[in-house]
Amino acid sequence: MPLPLYLLALAVFAMGTSEFMLAGLLPDIALDLGVTVGTAGVLTSAYATGMIVGAPLVAASARNWPRRPALVGFLLAFAAAHAVGAVSTSFALLFSTRVVAALANAGFLAVALTAAASLVPPDRKGRALAVLLSGTTLATIAGVPGGAVLGTELGWQATFWAVAVLCLPAAVGIRGGIPAGHDAHEATGKPALRTELGRLTRPRLILVMLLGALVNAATFGGLTFLAPVVTDSAGLGELWVSVALVLFGAGSFVGVTVAGRLSDRNPGPVVAVAGPLLLIGWPALAVLAHRPVALFTLVFVQGALSFALGSTLIARVLHEAADAPTMAGSYATAALNVGAAVGPVAAGSTLGTEAGPLGPLYAAGLLVAAALLVAFPFLPVVTGARSGKGRL
Repeated sequence: MPLPLYLLALAVFAMGTSEFMLAGLLPDIALDLGVTVGTAGVLTSAYATGMIVGAPLVAASARNWPRRPALVGFLLAFAAAHAVGAVSTSFALLFSTRVVAALANAGFLAVALTAAASLVPPDRKGRALAVLLSGTTLATIAGVPGGAVLGTELGWQATFWAVAVLCLPAAVGIRGGIPAGHDAHEATGKPALRTELGRLTRPRLILVMLLGALVNAATFGGLTFLAPVVTDSAGLGELWVSVALVLFGAGSFVGVTVAGRLSDRNPGPVVAVAGPLLLIGWPALAVLAHRPVALFTLVFVQGALSFALGSTLIARVLHEAADAPTMAGSYATAALNVGAAVGPVAAGSTLGTEAGPLGPLYAAGLLVAAALLVAFPFLPVVTGARSGKGRL
């Protein structure tokens, strides 16, 4: 894989740390700003909503910008939003900084996904996507748990400052590592914006985007409220939240790495195996949450299955939108973050029910069930087949 892919992954590591870090900080943020944990969870949805709106809008606006300065500019704007968030004293201001950070993240990721796909041959897009997403999975292994520990010891604001600082070496690396020669080449031969937007009317593309959104909704719905499961249902101390996040991240790294090698040529087994197991895993996690060994084992497994299936579906989005070269990344970003916006809201609504902190886990299972019900009649489409039952 080309070196620029790993530089992009470094930036995605910083952004992934921010996107997932609230899973370990929500209780402290809620207490400090005088809101409920459920309300604080809306910060995750605000971030995701900013990325949903921002991905296509920013990608459309930036489609003629030189790629390298666009990536650096988005990354520096992201860092600035976190610096302001670190000094926020009101929930409204913090909410606003999350939206701004999301817009910057959306712009970066939309450009980065397209850049990653263009740096490799068409039959290696899945592996390129796996390298890029490894930044996110490594964030869940190291960045998010480290942020949770930092937040526990020094306050949640310290984690925001750490993310802002982490962006700076990533920006320097991209500035020096992304070849300038690509910019001039990319300025020519692009389809018209109207043509690229017209690809969104394709049923095949809509289907894989919907499935990616549903699976990611389950992932974020379960992960966002993992902290109360560890501390309340399992009765463990706050530092064990970091252990759970490390295990989820380690699983996600394994899942996205394995799926990345299969999603280009043979995604069928990933969908057929990971989908049903993911469906069983979320309610199993709820039932066994009071047993720490089972809890941590299932957290690892769910991380692997969630990212294996999710990354495979997002690779399918990039394949189906291959003839929309400047907007394909924004379509994949929007699909991911529709799920990231819906998931915490749907999961958070269950906290006031009899299920309590386990409610989000059951909600995640229902979201996976919805994805499988939608996917089943169209398996050839989901797996990339061009003929047979379920053709669109």
